[in-house]
Amino acid sequence: MRLAGSLQLVLLLALSTEATSLNIPPDVEQLPTIIFHTTGPIIALPYDNSVTIRCEARGNPPPEYRWMKDDLDFIPPQPSTIRSDQFTTNGTFVLQNKSLARFQGKYRCYASNKLGTAMTETIELIVPSMPKFPKETIETIVVEEGKPFVLHCNPPEGVPPRKIHWMSIGLQHIDQDTRVSMGTDGSLYFSHALQKDSRLDYCCFADFLRIRTIVQKPAMAVEVKPWTPEYESAESSDASHPVRTPSLLLPSGVQTEKVLLKGAELQLECIPGGYPTPEIEWMKMGEKLTARAKFDNFGKLLTIAAIEECDEGKYMCLAKNSAGQAVHYFDVIVEEPPKWLTVPPHSQLTVIGSDVHIKCSVSGKPQPDITWRKNGQIFEDDPVNNKRVLDDSLVLHNAVPDDSGVYQCEAVNRHGVVLSNINIMVMNMAPLILTEDYREYAVIRGENVTMNCSAFGSPPPTISWAKDETPETIEGERFVALQNGSLQISSLENKDSSEYLCVADNSEGKSSITAVLAVKDPTHIVNGPQDKQVISGTTAQLTCQAEYDKSLEDSFEVLWIKDGEKMTLSTEEESRYFVGDGMLQIMNVNLSDQGVYACVARTRLDQDNVTALLTVLDVPDAPQNVEINELTNQRNIRLAWVPGSDHNSSVIEFIVECEESQWEPGKWKELRKVPGNQATAELVLHGHLNYQFRVYAVNAVGPGPPSEPPVRYKTPPAAPDRNPEDIKIQGHLPNQMDISWEPLLSVEHNGPGLEYKVSYRKLAVEDTWTEQLVKRNFFTVRNTSTFIPYEIKIQSRNSHGWGPEPRIATGYSGEDVPTAAPRDVAVEVINTTVLRVSWTPVPPATLRGHLRGYHVHLLRKRSFLNPDKILDERHTLSFPGKRTHAIVPSLQAFSEYSLTVNVFNKKGNGPSSDPVTFNSPEGVPEQVPILTTSNALKDSIQLVWAPPLVANGILTGYLLQYHHINETTKEVLDSREMNITVPDTTHWQLGGLEEGSLYLFHLSACTRAGCGPPLAQESSTVTPAPVAVQQRNISTKGWFIGTMCAVALLTLVVLALCFMWRKQGGKYAGTPPPGRQDMLAMDKVKEKEDLHPNEESQAINDDTFCEYSDSDEKPLRGSLCFLNGDDVVGDSVSRDCLVDYADGGGEFSEDGSFIGEYSGHKQSNSVTEPNGFGPVTA
Repeated sequence: MRLAGSLQLVLLLALSTEATSLNIPPDVEQLPTIIFHTTGPIIALPYDNSVTIRCEARGNPPPEYRWMKDDLDFIPPQPSTIRSDQFTTNGTFVLQNKSLARFQGKYRCYASNKLGTAMTETIELIVPSMPKFPKETIETIVVEEGKPFVLHCNPPEGVPPRKIHWMSIGLQHIDQDTRVSMGTDGSLYFSHALQKDSRLDYCCFADFLRIRTIVQKPAMAVEVKPWTPEYESAESSDASHPVRTPSLLLPSGVQTEKVLLKGAELQLECIPGGYPTPEIEWMKMGEKLTARAKFDNFGKLLTIAAIEECDEGKYMCLAKNSAGQAVHYFDVIVEEPPKWLTVPPHSQLTVIGSDVHIKCSVSGKPQPDITWRKNGQIFEDDPVNNKRVLDDSLVLHNAVPDDSGVYQCEAVNRHGVVLSNINIMVMNMAPLILTEDYREYAVIRGENVTMNCSAFGSPPPTISWAKDETPETIEGERFVALQNGSLQISSLENKDSSEYLCVADNSEGKSSITAVLAVKDPTHIVNGPQDKQVISGTTAQLTCQAEYDKSLEDSFEVLWIKDGEKMTLSTEEESRYFVGDGMLQIMNVNLSDQGVYACVARTRLDQDNVTALLTVLDVPDAPQNVEINELTNQRNIRLAWVPGSDHNSSVIEFIVECEESQWEPGKWKELRKVPGNQATAELVLHGHLNYQFRVYAVNAVGPGPPSEPPVRYKTPPAAPDRNPEDIKIQGHLPNQMDISWEPLLSVEHNGPGLEYKVSYRKLAVEDTWTEQLVKRNFFTVRNTSTFIPYEIKIQSRNSHGWGPEPRIATGYSGEDVPTAAPRDVAVEVINTTVLRVSWTPVPPATLRGHLRGYHVHLLRKRSFLNPDKILDERHTLSFPGKRTHAIVPSLQAFSEYSLTVNVFNKKGNGPSSDPVTFNSPEGVPEQVPILTTSNALKDSIQLVWAPPLVANGILTGYLLQYHHINETTKEVLDSREMNITVPDTTHWQLGGLEEGSLYLFHLSACTRAGCGPPLAQESSTVTPAPVAVQQRNISTKGWFIGTMCAVALLTLVVLALCFMWRKQGGKYAGTPPPGRQDMLAMDKVKEKEDLHPNEESQAINDDTFCEYSDSDEKPLRGSLCFLNGDDVVGDSVSRDCLVDYADGGGEFSEDGSFIGEYSGHKQSNSVTEPNGFGPVTA
């Protein structure tokens, strides 16, 4: 084993080690050591059943016990009075109460084995007798008035503390003052006698508190003889009372010596006699009295607590009155019992042949006497045998094993004794390691570890450590060898895990053990709880996820602590707490759940914790102490309250509610809101009501409960505070005017007898008001002219007076239908579907009411596509407000129309204008409904389509645009177009194409007005397979026949659909062309507006909005439209559709064949060219 260069530690067992601290293994013989004993004195009280005296010691072999009483062997006289089971092996015995008196004395315990004897200090047992006064007959004390006298108590001795009382036979305390007082000896002192001191029942009571006993001395009688002048000398000048020079009743003599132990309480007492009553002064000779001095018993008792050496000296008390003075001196001496100067002598373990020195350093006053013993026997100086006793020191030269034993040092003076047992062991022994072998130390990485290696031996062994028998690995500042032989490693690392060898070596031999160190990963909370605010009644979630060493999994646990106390989490279903998956859930949170939560993740080696504050938000508590204070009058009050707790969410506002018992009893209404930082509200109340008020607070969580309402508050009646509002003036009939208003609320009556005064007059015509009192909230003025302006005012009143002066409202009498039609009606056709109509307004006098707007009536007579068919399609458009022209949309192209205009008011329509006839021009066709490809060859493709369902004119042919597309990049390689001038054709075989190529086709129908929107379709030419010609022809022939049959069938279907749509007059469903989609969006808006028409509130721009209706003048859904002035359907069309197509900005959605999938995304634009083709959207 390589130990050279390893850390080494010499275990030095110093010669001054205490016996109790000598780490001697239990298997090694050792001297007896007293570990516990009863300390004296022991006072046996009368109510104690028994007294136990204990003595316990340890040693190897186990010690035996013996007792001595008063320096004699103590043998229990009778088993019935002393229980002494196995007395020699148990040092404790019990004395029974009934025979304690004969066991009073001083005891000492001896514990012995074959190596030596230890002994205790003296244990004194005191068995006090029951205190009592002696039986005696006390003569009456006769004293002359003015002379001092003393009533002696002489209380019996007993168990302290003792308290003395002077009382009468009736247990009334004798009054004490500067003249009459009790001394510390219990006697009652009178500085001079007075006539009132005469009585027969002076009783002294001694109260022994500890034994709960009071004894009484026989009553003493005192007779005070009155003073007469003849008893005084001729020198006395006072004929009433003689003046007496002070004398000291206590203490006697001139000087007293007081010896006290340090720390005791000093009491110096001087009780004087004399007349007048002398006063006492205290002083310390040569210096000032200490500030700790206190004066009791009317200044007669000087007390200094916890006396020190500095309190020694001569004290003087001075008693003086007008006749003279008396003094007494006290010599105060402070002494102390023996005590160790530092610590008691230590036990020692030493090798054979060494010198042993024992020093017994004590102090005391007077100086203690020291006695040395060995094994309880007196040990004397023996120079011949190299054993010397030198006063307080004992020396053993060249010690041998026979010198082993228990040495006692006992220091005694008159105040006490101290005793020390010193174990001296003289021996040689090979090392014995006390720490267990292969002890495992599991420690967390980064912490410190101390691996123990406690060894015993004589001489002291040398301790060395090695890791894996490679001592160099434990060198460094992290490795520290301790005095007790242990190895300390700081800031542990994973590489420190290993086996460590501890070797103990001395001259008598060698021993070793192995310590196993396992470094563990620390426990760490990676996702701990965060501070949260939760609303009461919801669920709070606190996360706690931790990492830990997997070898400690059996001891890993997660605890939750709230406000410093561990939470008890029940697994019952009704519990509000749930713990699982690293999370604490608190259901139905309430205010008691608020607090600081700590998540503790721990193993048997370490723990980590994270704390979080959970704040519970709840609605505010109800305000308290709601008070009502009147302000300027009984209807102006201030409501004040004390806000309740806001429960962690600041109060936003307080809401004041009221309830009155007259009109709506029990119904609470909101009266006032005030900010959350305000706790008062000024209220203006209605009269003649009996109110109740309450307040509640609102925070971010919600409204809290209301306060308790104070007593009801009654307001006096008064005139109304306001007049009716929301006055409405209407004329349902031409010759009358209906007036209505919003009546006052019941609580606003302010008193009984509410009614309204209605006043009216013609505006700017009459000066006098016509007045009428009514109780209801409406009034009708009859026999008025049609649509005449009036001024109206309404004033409220009750039995206590009128309301304020009312404001004047203006209105008109009843309306009638207009009498005139618009003139000069003119029509300007803007494009195929939109026209502008204008007119001259009717004279205002003919309106006979408020102008609501104009109606434009359209009659479509016929379509030029079918001129022989007479049509009767009527539509009405409404244009609200005052105007002279309007834009009429949604005309059918290529048709003949008739148009009239009339004005209307609330009452109805006026007469129509003369009709104006006009024609709508030809327009571009709609998109073809279907476009397919078939019969794809290597250089040609057949296109098949159906004509547009709505041609908007006479078809002139079709525009076909086709583009060669790169299938990989989707780029346009080539673009071409052609005009198909045969309007009735529905298919076309397009040749001249490239073999096996992708093409995009755009087909638009055309009229003389231009071409309509195109429809897109993709298709590819084919690449022929290398097969025989005969087989290809057969294959091609069959395929062609099938394709042609399909085309023919499709054509028949399309023609049938076209015929059906044309028969219905061009009304069809489907996707509108791009130019019509905005109209359809506006139609949907109009459809919603038609559900709730409000002609009065319409204020629409002159030319932009209109309303359609059918021939019955009912509103048409889908008729509201918006047209831009520059948006004219049917004007020029972009021919260069390839620009848009190549940029990929368009979208063809008819058949889903092309939806912006070609390269690029750019907004398409229209380019106008003079070729007349319709718009192409790409």
